[in-house]
Amino acid sequence: MDRRYQQDAFPGAEQVHAPDGAPNVLLVMLDDVGFGTSSVFGGPCRTPTAERLARDGAGYTRFHTTALCSPTRAATLTGRNHHSVGMGVISEMATRAPGYTGVRPDSAATVARVLRGNGYATGAFGKMHQTPPWETTAAGPFDRWPTEEGFDTFYGFLGAEADHFAPVLYDGRRQVDPPRTPDQGYHLSEDLVDRAVQWIDGLDSVAPDKPWFCYLPFGAVHAPLHVPESYRDRYTGEFDAGWDALRERTLARQKELGVVPEDTELAPWAPGLTDWGELDRDERRAASRLMELYAGFLEHTDDQVGRLIDHLETTGALENTLILYMLGDNGASTEGGDRGAVNYLAGLNGLPSTTAEILAHWDELGGPESYPHFPAAWALALNTPYQWAKQVASHYGGTRNGLVAHWPGRIDEPGRWRHQWHHCVDITPTILEAVGVPMPHTVDGVAQKPLEGMGMAYTFADREASDRHTTQYFEIFGNRGIYDHGWTAVTAQRAPWLMASSVELSDLAESRWELYDTRTDWSQARDVSAEHPDVLERLKTKFIAEAARYDVLPLDHSTVGRQAGQDNRPPHPMAGRTSITLYPHMDGLNEKAGPRLFNRGFLLSAAVDVVDPAGCEGVVFSVGGRFGGMTLYVLDGVPAFEYNFFRRSNGKAAGTEPLTAGTHVVELEFAYDGGIAAGAELLLFVDGQQVGSGRIAVTAPAMFSMNETMDVGRSRGSAVSGAYSGAFAFSGGTLHHVRVDLQRGSELPRARRDGIDLATH
Repeated sequence: MDRRYQQDAFPGAEQVHAPDGAPNVLLVMLDDVGFGTSSVFGGPCRTPTAERLARDGAGYTRFHTTALCSPTRAATLTGRNHHSVGMGVISEMATRAPGYTGVRPDSAATVARVLRGNGYATGAFGKMHQTPPWETTAAGPFDRWPTEEGFDTFYGFLGAEADHFAPVLYDGRRQVDPPRTPDQGYHLSEDLVDRAVQWIDGLDSVAPDKPWFCYLPFGAVHAPLHVPESYRDRYTGEFDAGWDALRERTLARQKELGVVPEDTELAPWAPGLTDWGELDRDERRAASRLMELYAGFLEHTDDQVGRLIDHLETTGALENTLILYMLGDNGASTEGGDRGAVNYLAGLNGLPSTTAEILAHWDELGGPESYPHFPAAWALALNTPYQWAKQVASHYGGTRNGLVAHWPGRIDEPGRWRHQWHHCVDITPTILEAVGVPMPHTVDGVAQKPLEGMGMAYTFADREASDRHTTQYFEIFGNRGIYDHGWTAVTAQRAPWLMASSVELSDLAESRWELYDTRTDWSQARDVSAEHPDVLERLKTKFIAEAARYDVLPLDHSTVGRQAGQDNRPPHPMAGRTSITLYPHMDGLNEKAGPRLFNRGFLLSAAVDVVDPAGCEGVVFSVGGRFGGMTLYVLDGVPAFEYNFFRRSNGKAAGTEPLTAGTHVVELEFAYDGGIAAGAELLLFVDGQQVGSGRIAVTAPAMFSMNETMDVGRSRGSAVSGAYSGAFAFSGGTLHHVRVDLQRGSELPRARRDGIDLATH
């Protein structure tokens, strides 16, 4: 049956078809991988898949990101600068300033939406980090969820990071459990590739002529360094010489490979970080082990990409697939602090790990019972030969990342480096060029902003073509700079390992600008601002012009205090409310979307019907997970509450008698001492009678997790308390709901329950 007859027989059934010969597109993005990390770009971590693709395709030595995850993803998927689409920082730190709202405007449709409108199947598998946290509830809105941003299929997580052994996952809009447990060999990176393969196979079976766009943004190798057991010891002893020696070794290898010119120098060391020679024996041992885990994590991730590539080759799809493999969404991360971390979530709350803690948990490191990160100095080595790291958008250590392109028969002189200057904002134009689809003027009836990136397809045919992307601004947390025809003017405001503090390098008004001529100084090693003050002033002026053009202004170099003040805060489901009732059938709530339980008192009130007192058990209310959180639960019929302060201390209040058959109200009064990160009295009640008490001496000041959720009736992700494991769903009766009442000023929340029938409310 020909297409014309089909249309006549079924009016309106004719589908839009992609251009003839349009390729499949696979966009792979790794997380927190510095330029000098992977073996393909001269680094110490073995990445055979990236090497293979570069050998048959092209590696890009001057490709750049924004220096932070959400902004890079937004620029990559839209082809517009990250401030232009409201993503000046990670979505969790959004404010009301136009360039920082965390909300992509409808006038900047994603490449997935454009491709779907032009006959492509579209799927995303992994870390999105684009949906505003306050929109991740049952109320939505869902405009910025992956399935409404152009992806037919989505499987992965919405936030900044994931526990790779116990992630909180979404299939479309629905929260789902991982298909296996860690004991059964589950790991998120493997799961993502499995799902991508299944999706591609399904398309090939049903619609073999329909091209696809597969976006595969791994959560790896962002902390926590969660490594399958078979990869944890692959690098034993390889980093014992330390980070100073690693920088020298990596630069030598980069020169040998032709990644950088022979005259490239190591850029200066960042002020404030320790030299390897200053560490004692235990500190070196701990630091080496954490770096070994990172390397194993990266090799494992690259091997998962290899599984997908092998599958495409086996099925014949590889021959008509454009692959863009981004080895990092920013430079390597210093967020593990000066000595590294066994539980880096504690570090994000201003509680750095000690070497003694790391050594005490030696056998757990890299596994499900750890949440580790390496010392900050390793990040500088992994960003060789450049200065600084993730978050520092001013210098190439934060923004220069490896990129590999692979497209059989379409890249001339395969295996040869491309040295043209490009940026992640160029990815969407490159894909559209390759597909043969222009950016539409309108999408879904909304006029579109022009693309702000420059397509890279010209480099496929001519590896020595002149640069076309000649000017680009950068800004994250006040760290800012501008590239213009080989010159870079840059200023660093904040050391990235101090994110959880208010410490800054200098005030914005006192910024010290540096100037580099990267035509002769590849690594920004020699500041020539004194020699060329006129050039520096010209570029500073140009930065302001670009910043005004792309909504970078007003500059804000704050991190933990970014949302201070009511006028600067984004929308929130709890705005103007002090009470919320949660039900067991609800999906878990992101911490940023739920009632805020930090630095205040609150009351948890649970209405339960007990049918089987002996068998009554399970989670009533839980927020966070094994590395920090709180939980109200029933075990052997006895109610209990625990506060897990990042596995450093524990507060508990428990009853002594099992609940009897019938209807009960179980309450937990969290009587907060006041102030920041202070202690609290824990008072447990059943039907208005106190049955237990306890105390927690210190509490989390800001967050428990960026992955775990607030749950009722079960635990998603990992278990807060060691008293139970797994989901520990409530059983032996019915949990109707849990009401959360928040303390308002000096008022105790328990006082507000008077006159309310909590069993039926």
